[in-house]
Parts: sequence; structure tokens; C-alpha cells
Amino acid sequence: MREVAFIKQNKEKWLSFEKAVFNDDFKDADELASQYIHLINDLSYAQTYYPKSHVITYLNQLAAKAFQKIYKTKRHDTNRIISFWKTEVPLICYQYRKFIYVAFIIFFAFTSIGVISAANDGEFVRSVLGDAYVDMSLENIEKGDPVAVYKSGSNWGSFIGITINNLRVGIIAFVLGVFLGIGTLWILFKNCIMLGSFQYFFYDMKVFWESVRGIWIHGSMEIFAIVIEAAAGLILGASILFPGTHSRYTSFKLGAKTGVKILISTFPFTFSAGFLEGFVTRYSNIMPNWLSVGIILSTLGLISYYYLIYPYRIQKKITQPSLLSTVYS
Repeated sequence: MREVAFIKQNKEKWLSFEKAVFNDDFKDADELASQYIHLINDLSYAQTYYPKSHVITYLNQLAAKAFQKIYKTKRHDTNRIISFWKTEVPLICYQYRKFIYVAFIIFFAFTSIGVISAANDGEFVRSVLGDAYVDMSLENIEKGDPVAVYKSGSNWGSFIGITINNLRVGIIAFVLGVFLGIGTLWILFKNCIMLGSFQYFFYDMKVFWESVRGIWIHGSMEIFAIVIEAAAGLILGASILFPGTHSRYTSFKLGAKTGVKILISTFPFTFSAGFLEGFVTRYSNIMPNWLSVGIILSTLGLISYYYLIYPYRIQKKITQPSLLSTVYS
């Protein structure tokens, strides 16, 4: 069958299913399961006979959305919280993976601007970080403990204060996405400029490694989470700018709902980063290199796997027709 004929033959069925999925217009889970089987069959057919067709992307996205509905309407007991992080968020991250990639590209670009600016302007670091912070850091470097700032305050006090601040930054980065994404970019810009100039400052003071092995114990999760939160803000902004086939209001509601889910998914990582900063980073100067590097690589690996690799594995599973039998067993 020619591709045009295949699309023409199934177009009305797909559009009807899409409308039902997005509007929760299914009478029961069995009806959803039955329609899902037909959709997966069409997807498999398209992958076999039209491997380069855009219809595969469309059917993949529709299947991912339907799969989320299946997990929500399973008739046996399930842990909603576990399924949220285990299945729903990864599928969303796969569907909106381009926004995550764009957020990382912007992050590296803005951070590079901070590094280059600090390298070419001796006063730039002070203008960004403030004289008090720079002078304190210089004193700590002279004392042989460049990251001594993380030892101030109690463990629990630091953990709570830092975590609340990071949650606030993440929420603001997302909410400001309502200004067509510009607000999100501004928050990301400010934080990246600070990060770039901050790290260059330690490099210029010949204590770059000492700063890395301390700061990035908590920074790997903390910074990564901010980038993901920025991606959520960009999704919110794009839902207003590019409503597609939906009304702008409907598109905004869908974008807000999707963005909130991604935002919430970062909270455990933000809490973990706060815990590490309050209880572990302060001991970085006395722990062996292998331990500090191990913590950095493991935390970075964990959050990278969850947002960049795991979504592909979940998406691959839902394109297998046999999966439905395990979901509804």
C-alpha cells in the first residue's frame, strides 16, 4: 500500500483517537486498550514500510500519550507516585527531548560567555559575584581552603536554606516561561554567567581542581536540575507561541501541565543536591580524590541517565505490541 493511501485510510481513526486521548474521552480502560492495540499495529506497519515517514513520529507521540493514559487507568492497584517517575516523566522527556537539548545548548553558550567575559575583564568577576564574596574567597584561598564557604553554618541549616533557594530558582525559571520563554532565558543567563565567571575565578587563582572536586559534589545535580527546569519553562513559552492545531488557551494548558510535571520531577534531585552541599561538600578538602570524583561522576551519571537515556528505553518499550499484555495482565 502506498503511504498516501495508508494515511488516508487511517487518518480519521487516528484523529478520533487523538481527540479522545487528549480529552480523556474514554468510557473505560478496555476501550483505551483496544484502540491502543490498533495504533501500535499501525505504527509497526509504518515503521516497516515507510521508515523515513513523518507519520512514524506522529504515531510515536500518540502512542506515548496513550501509554500514559493506560498507566493511569489500570484496574489493579498501583503506586501512582512510582509510576509518575518511572514511566510518565520519562515519556514526557522523550516527547519534549528537543527542548531539553536546546536548554543544554543555551546553558553551555551562556556559561561560555561568563568564562570569556571573566577572562577578558579583570573586574567582571567582582561585578557579577560582588566584592564581598570575591574578597572572602581570596582569603580562603590564601588559607589553603578555596571552598571553605561551604563549611559555614550548621549541616541542617545549610541543607534547608540551600534547598529552599534552589527550589525557588527552579520554580521561578519555569513560571517565567509564561513570558514567551524570555523570562526563563533570563534566569538561565544570570545563573550561567555566575557559574562561568565563578569557575574561571578559581582557574585564574590556580585552584581550579580544588574548586571542582568540592563544588561539583553537589553542583552536578543542582546545575543539571536547573537546566531541566529551564527546559520546562521553554515548553511553557512554546505552548503559547506555537499552539499548533490547538487553540492558544488549550495549548497553554497542555504546556503548563507538561512543564509542571517536569518541574516536579527535578525536586528529588534538588533535595539530594542540597543534602550533599550541607553534609558532604564541607568535607571535600579532607576526602581522597577518588571519593570526591566518584560522588561527582555517580550523581552526574544518575541524573543524566534519568533525563537523557532512560526516556529512550521507555519509549522503545511502548512501541512493542507485546507490552500491552504485561500492562493489563
